[in-house]
Order: sequence, then structure tokens, then C-alpha cells
Amino acid sequence: MSLASELGFLHIPPNTLISEDEIDDHGDDVVLISTGSQGEPLAALSRMANGDHRIKVGPGDTVIFASSLIPGNENSVYRVINELTRFGARVVHKGNALVHVSGHAAAGELLYCYNIVKPRNVMPVHGEWRHMKANAELAISTGVRRENVVIAENGVVVDLADSKAKIVGAVPCGFVYVDGQSIGDITEDSLKDRRILGEEGFISVIVVIDSQTGKIVAGPDIHARGFAEDLELFDEVKGRIEQALAGAVKSGINGTHQLSQAVRRTVGSWVGGEHRRRPMIVPVVIEV
Repeated sequence: MSLASELGFLHIPPNTLISEDEIDDHGDDVVLISTGSQGEPLAALSRMANGDHRIKVGPGDTVIFASSLIPGNENSVYRVINELTRFGARVVHKGNALVHVSGHAAAGELLYCYNIVKPRNVMPVHGEWRHMKANAELAISTGVRRENVVIAENGVVVDLADSKAKIVGAVPCGFVYVDGQSIGDITEDSLKDRRILGEEGFISVIVVIDSQTGKIVAGPDIHARGFAEDLELFDEVKGRIEQALAGAVKSGINGTHQLSQAVRRTVGSWVGGEHRRRPMIVPVVIEV
């Protein structure tokens, strides 16, 4: 708005814009332009919906979502709508009124742009692959040579040399995870383990065997978190573990790693078959 006003495209009458501190002095005749149309957790509208913003929403207020839902944000947006409605506000959105005007150019507008600019090279950006492909075909239909149209994903290196754009390589890219004070150290595998721990639970099995005979000296001791509180539930699988270890030793397997995998397979088969669960299983086989 500031740029548009400075360039002369937007004419704002005097005393129209007010500061946040003056809102209460103008009664109900105030329009607020706020961030948070996609339910972003730290955006102003989301904080108003949570009740932790200095601006309070209540009966008599009207909230207009002049945007369409970005796929994947449905739950966050509907949560904000529900909470604003709970406070007594009237919420207007694309689902109940014709309030959305897209900020993205339609096909006709893109054609108009290409015909005016007449580019030699085109690289569609900002969209899924199907959107960029459709954009590329529009450029080709206006006369841009097909070999001069580049569709590149994140991380792809595009070189513009001798008046021609082409893909010349790629660089590693993706999410950078912040975990406590560490940045970039956590991996997708670590997040997968955390999801399993959070959703399915954890089972540890400790078995002590004789290094000479392979017979079980102690255990199996089974500990579980987030799976089942009744420890008697594991009495059934203890016998299976003993049989699996005895069979493995009889067949010549005596390494602790291989025996641990035998325990993991036995417990995993029992949990999956009997309880339809997939917890994290940590077997520990100790030789003495």
C-alpha cells in the first residue's frame, strides 16, 4: 500500500489510515487488514482466534477470509474459523460467499503477458508440476521455442548463457530441521523414529545368553512404554522368544546382532499379528 501510494496508483483520503492504538477511539467503523488467512499459527488472526492478541474479536464483528484454501491447510483454517465463531464473530469465507479474488494470473492473463513481453526464455515458477507444465505450454503457444522453456524443481541449477537458458546441474536442498539448539543435525530418519514412538509406543527386550552354549541365562525381560500397561500381556511372547533363540543357536547363529534380529522379528510378528500395532522394538542380547 505504501508503494502504491507513493507511485500514485492508490489515493488514500486524509485521516483514513489510523494506528493500532487509535482503534478503540473509532467505535465499530474500523476495517483491519490482517495476516493469517491460511491458519498460520503465529499470524495475527490466528492469535485473535486463540484469544492471545491485543485485538479482541466478539459479537458484532465480521471477519472476511478473502482467500481460497491452500491444500493441506484445511484443519488450521477451519480451527481459526471455529474459534472466531465461538467468540461471536460472523465469519465470511469462500465456502459461504463469493469473496475470493485470486492473486494468481489466469491462462488468458498469462497469454496477454507473454504476447507483450515476448520473452526468448521462460521458466515457470511457484506451483506444482502440473501448474508449471500448463504455464510452459502457454508460453510455447505464443511463439517461445520449446527448447527455451525450462521447468525446474527446487535445487535445479539453471544457467543463462548465450541468450539461452538450460539445466546444468543440481544442488542439495530441502528442509532444515531445528531441534533445540541444533540446526540441521536431525534427519528424516530421526523424525520417523519419533513419530513411531509417539503413535505406536516402545518395547525393549533384554536377554542374557551363555557365550559357550547359547542357552538363555536370564530373561527375556520386556519393558514397554506407550504400548500396554499390563506386563502379563508379554508372557505369551516370552516363550516365542525363547524358542526363536534356541532355533537360531541350533542352526549355527551365535552373534549377538543376528540373535537380536531374531528377537526383533519374533516380537514384531507377535505384535503385528495379535495387536495390529507397529511399535519401536529394541532387542538387546548380552553374552556372558
